[in-house]
Amino acid sequence: MIEQKRVAAEVLPPPTLRYGPLRWLRENLFSTWYNTLLTLLCLWGLYAALSALLEWAFTRADWSVIPANLKLLLVGTYPAEMLWRVWAVLYFVVFLLGGSAGLWGSLLRDAVVALSAAFFLLALLPFGMSERLLLAGLALLGGGMMGAGWLLRRAARLQTWSKRILLGLWVLSPILVVVLVGGLPGSGWLPTVSTEKWGGLMLTFMLAIVGITTSFPLGVLLALGRRSELPVVRWFSILYIEIIRGVPLVTVIFMASVMLPLFLPGDTRVDQAVRAMTAFTLFTAAYIAENVRGGLQNIPRGQYEAAHALGLSHFWTTVFIVLPQALRAVIPANVGQFISLFKDTSLVFVAALLDLFNIGRSILANPTWLAHDSEMLLFIASVYFVFAYFMSRLSQRLERLLGVGER
Repeated sequence: MIEQKRVAAEVLPPPTLRYGPLRWLRENLFSTWYNTLLTLLCLWGLYAALSALLEWAFTRADWSVIPANLKLLLVGTYPAEMLWRVWAVLYFVVFLLGGSAGLWGSLLRDAVVALSAAFFLLALLPFGMSERLLLAGLALLGGGMMGAGWLLRRAARLQTWSKRILLGLWVLSPILVVVLVGGLPGSGWLPTVSTEKWGGLMLTFMLAIVGITTSFPLGVLLALGRRSELPVVRWFSILYIEIIRGVPLVTVIFMASVMLPLFLPGDTRVDQAVRAMTAFTLFTAAYIAENVRGGLQNIPRGQYEAAHALGLSHFWTTVFIVLPQALRAVIPANVGQFISLFKDTSLVFVAALLDLFNIGRSILANPTWLAHDSEMLLFIASVYFVFAYFMSRLSQRLERLLGVGER
């Protein structure tokens, strides 16, 4: 009897295309004569525009309006003696982000590295020495907590407890942030600061973060409701989505801030910032619902049948099989909607709130800064661009991690 030996086949890696930058330029920008012409025209246009912009920015522009009004641009008219509460919120959030990045790594690590670099760059702006030290401390805290989290991840027992503690702090973080920034009614050591004094970049972040975190689950529920077999749920979801998507965002904010009190009892008063956050949530949720519905329609029928064959109910099929695939497929559309929400926060002037853009407009109304429109608007546009680009890069990173479009 001849003994047959089984030889394991060698697994080869997939072929990769490797070529240098010159070949890439030749294949993408100079492949034909008309591509070469278009490339040269675009380079000339970029040179003409950027050279004029840079020449104005570094020689003729007067940027004194920015450092003179930096506090207004960042926190609005928030009381100066209460600014320690804003710093406490920043340190708390950076503490959570840094620890989470060290324990879970990946996408959070990239976010913390970018955030720490941003704080170091902000420390170079013309703040006072105390503000510069606080900004540098934020950058160091982010890096230090990321390193501490990485060390805790190496110890199995400590890693488990650390993750539980961090998750608990993340759950409590919205309450802690609201209490620190807004204060406690009737408290002597933490007095209330009305939202009318919130403003600038702080208010922009508040509106955007609350709108994103609340509109996403509501949008997912609306998308599932639109596909529900219950007629009442389905038609309510359809009517809500179509009505909200059929009116401008300014109208929704106006309804929430001006007309909502008309339908409430006389002694009932809803905070103006809460009204604006509600308007952003309700408006964005309708668009998120349509994005998620597109992802749900992309799931093959065989996925449902296979889940039911394994004994999963309709609820667990949706939670474990359908939604993860659908949400992964619509990451680009949803992040695009979140970026749009971040920029649309400038519409809160309807609710008499002064976010970053509207604070800039109010500063330009001061006779001292009447001739500084270009500098102020360029600075505000740069801030919006930086954060929108950061969100876009995080989205692309998340897509690569989850293999969107690849499998």
